Amino acid sequence: MLALLLVTFLWYPQDAPLPRYDFLTLAALAIQVGLIASRLETWEEARVIAVFHVVGTVMEIFKTYAGSWIYPEESFLRIAGVPLFSGFMYAAVGSYLARVWRIFDFRYDRFPPLWMQGLLALAIYINFFAHHYLPDIRTGLFIATVLIYGPCMVWFRPDAAHRPMPLVIGFVLVALFIWFAENIGTFARAWSYPGQEVEWHMVSLAKLGSWYLLMIISFVLVAAVQYNAPNLPEDRDSP
Repeated sequence: MLALLLVTFLWYPQDAPLPRYDFLTLAALAIQVGLIASRLETWEEARVIAVFHVVGTVMEIFKTYAGSWIYPEESFLRIAGVPLFSGFMYAAVGSYLARVWRIFDFRYDRFPPLWMQGLLALAIYINFFAHHYLPDIRTGLFIATVLIYGPCMVWFRPDAAHRPMPLVIGFVLVALFIWFAENIGTFARAWSYPGQEVEWHMVSLAKLGSWYLLMIISFVLVAAVQYNAPNLPEDRDSP
């Protein structure tokens, strides 16, 4: 998706009958079909990723209406001014989490109850809307993520052996790379934040916190499908 954003920004014909955003939507749909057809993604994973797609699109509609960011180009395939390719950007985050969970054979120590994670994800999602009208509680949400996920250790297998990492550290790293991706996306004029309309500049580091929280929503949705064992087996191959 990032490669498509850059390539179309640099070389997509301005007089093309199909607007650039619509081309990105169709290309993203083709990628999704290819992932399922090649069995790189399961139908079960695709369904939960589709939920995050919808969750992200609804937030996009609200946030663009509130002026948090804009989509500067025209398109036919859009809902309430939001081009449909934007939902695939959220779906990409869910697709990544589902894939690495399976490929790296994630196992957990002290995995939080799913109901607790679900309540946290719901609170995060509501705050993305409510903070425009009510006090922003994201500081409390950051603290809640540490309290809930702080004791949890994720074991992942990059080669022959499982290796441990605090789950919160994993969240921060994923959010950091999403922030890098967002800088690429805004540079490619896929969307623009206030102040970027005339001249591009790097996305504020404050957005790193937003992606950290939003990514947890995706993690909880994927966990509802993927999670099946709170601990590694007794014969785990870690030191």
